[in-house]
Amino acid sequence: MRGLSRTSLAEVEERFNAVAGGADLGTLSDELFAVADLLDREHGLRRALSDPSRSGEQKAGTIRALLTGKISEAALATVETAVSARWSRAGDLADVLERLGVAAAAAEAESQSRLDEVEDELFRFGRIVAANPELRRALTDAGAPEAGKQELLRGLLDGKVAPTSLRLINQLVLHPRGRSLETGLEEVGHLVAQQRRRLVAVVRTAVELTDAQRRRLVAWLSTSYGRDVHLNVEVDKRVLGGFSVRIGDEIIDTTIVGRIEEVRRRLAG
Repeated sequence: MRGLSRTSLAEVEERFNAVAGGADLGTLSDELFAVADLLDREHGLRRALSDPSRSGEQKAGTIRALLTGKISEAALATVETAVSARWSRAGDLADVLERLGVAAAAAEAESQSRLDEVEDELFRFGRIVAANPELRRALTDAGAPEAGKQELLRGLLDGKVAPTSLRLINQLVLHPRGRSLETGLEEVGHLVAQQRRRLVAVVRTAVELTDAQRRRLVAWLSTSYGRDVHLNVEVDKRVLGGFSVRIGDEIIDTTIVGRIEEVRRRLAG
């Protein structure tokens, strides 16, 4: 987000942090997701609540009349602050509520000491989807009923992943909001990592790293970037020696293939 929306995001996050402490975080997450989904469906309501010509008090009154008694006080306080703020574009309002729904889910996982588990599970599920076209089609088919997708996810994941992971994956599958499932999983994985202000490093290697190798790589990256780093390791048999690391838009490539490509680029130049 940029400009006006970035400033408003900071205000809404401050209010969210103030009310989330005493809330049921799982419920808060579900409710913020539900309001974001409502705004995505009801275009007229979204335009009215993001209309810069209306006062924040008017918009807060509208949302209170609509949602009082239907969601928790913590969720309502967060949504009121969001609709009272000013946004660069109407879609940013729903984006922020979804973002805070992820934050509430991540805070719940952290309170249960399962945040690392959730990060790993989101990454692994993304790899499973990417490697299984039939599963991907079943989960992303816009014409398929939501109940069928939920049943499929329960069969695949219930009891095998943290409840937070299942909550987040359900949200992404049922409400993709214009994203591919893989992109959504990556975005949510980064938001979950931000719960501890960590960077996410995607490592591609031909063989699984040992625990000692993981620790050394984490220590090296954390020292290099001055931030805690969470590793997502992708085993790829096409990697010939070495490994590559992607952090955001930056790539560190020590693979033999990467070195050959670098030589080719230099020769071509």
